[in-house]
Amino acid sequence: MHLAIAGNIGSGKTTLTTLLARHYKYEPHYEDVEDNPYISDFYEDMQRWAFNLQIYFLNSRYNSLVQMQKGKKSIVQDRTIYEDAHIFAPNLHSMGLLSTRDFETYQKMFDSLSSTVKPPDLLVYLRASIPTLVNQIQKRGREYEDSIRLDYLRRLNERYEAWISTYKSRLLIIDVDNLNFADKPEDLGFVINKIETELNGLF
Repeated sequence: MHLAIAGNIGSGKTTLTTLLARHYKYEPHYEDVEDNPYISDFYEDMQRWAFNLQIYFLNSRYNSLVQMQKGKKSIVQDRTIYEDAHIFAPNLHSMGLLSTRDFETYQKMFDSLSSTVKPPDLLVYLRASIPTLVNQIQKRGREYEDSIRLDYLRRLNERYEAWISTYKSRLLIIDVDNLNFADKPEDLGFVINKIETELNGLF
């Protein structure tokens, strides 16, 4: 079983990944943020480091995905390879931070790599408003995220909604604005019940 958690920065992906892995006894796979050699530079100078960051993420996520799909264990994945290609890279391109040449190169690489892997058995999309995202980002206090602007988060949210509206594989959308699954067992139970309903349809 391959569960994947998608959502904007601060939507609760990592927290939910941890909680679901514990609940289902699945192996968690986290986004490689802390060890990313470009992330701090990117938030300081997006135009200079956008292409480097996207290529790093693409390579890292692809290699992780290949290893996951080769293995026999059930997994919960924090963020998918699709989000870079459908959300972050196009957004950087539209903002003028990623040149057309670099963007087209990136897309060709993504198309080649993504054709060799399968989508998750279930994608769980965490939908969150801008105030919720900002609150969560401030709460976790990552220094390199201090400079994230509201219009950047808003653009990402718009792209997430556009991508999700065209997503073809099995999908569950969870509105997280009024949920606190980190601290409230009943909220986590609500999410798990939704997932169970979807998973039961797989068998």
